[in-house]
Amino acid sequence: MSGFDNVSPDFFQTSYSIDDQSQQSYDYGGSGGPYSKQYAGYDYSQQGRFVPPDMMQPQQPYTGQIYQPTQTYTPTTSQPFYGNNFEDEPPLLEELGINFDHIWQKTLTVLHPLKVADGSIMNETDLAGPMVFCLAFGATLLLAGKIQFGYVYGISAIGCLGMFCLLNLMSMTGVSFGCVASVLGYCLLPMILLSSFAVIFSLQGMIGVLLTAGIIGWCSFSASKIFISALAMEGQQLLVAYPCALLYGVFALISVF
Repeated sequence: MSGFDNVSPDFFQTSYSIDDQSQQSYDYGGSGGPYSKQYAGYDYSQQGRFVPPDMMQPQQPYTGQIYQPTQTYTPTTSQPFYGNNFEDEPPLLEELGINFDHIWQKTLTVLHPLKVADGSIMNETDLAGPMVFCLAFGATLLLAGKIQFGYVYGISAIGCLGMFCLLNLMSMTGVSFGCVASVLGYCLLPMILLSSFAVIFSLQGMIGVLLTAGIIGWCSFSASKIFISALAMEGQQLLVAYPCALLYGVFALISVF
């Protein structure tokens, strides 16, 4: 350490001064080009690296609010099949396959034998109306003192099965069992009128026989008309009406005797 103490303080003296650095300007191009020192007066003591003053952004004052980024993408939500509210949903009876408009149209088709049947409506599997008509037929028999509910449903099932096999053999398109049961059940409506007459009047006389024959023809003609229009079986109505008449003849015997 004594060697450093003996060094003369004038040994490191030079004419270079730090104050002169801030006043000097350097022109590397030699003619005052863009690399001339134009930021000589800038204080670099508080910066870690060189940043020109025109590139520095002023700091925004704190306003006490949380920064929320702007949402540039809005996701699309998938819409449900029936809409967003209950008003767009179909009625419960329609989901169950019960359409009162179609039931009323089928009933009018049976009550009006000369009316042209709509094949698109008649080709539906609607068992609500037939079940009601079968129950009404058994109820009218019950009023006449005949408890025949088992016979009504048993004969209906056997008759629907037989007509189902027969129509599939005769038609080119084929038919479902539910369609056959629906048509035969709707065409049972005139038989309810016959059983209602049996509650008040006796059907074992000549008038009763004629009335029974007319009701059987009514039921079989309506059923055959509907089957022909639904299955496109032109010219075969009499062939279809015959087995239908046999089926409704059994129901007529239950009503008369």
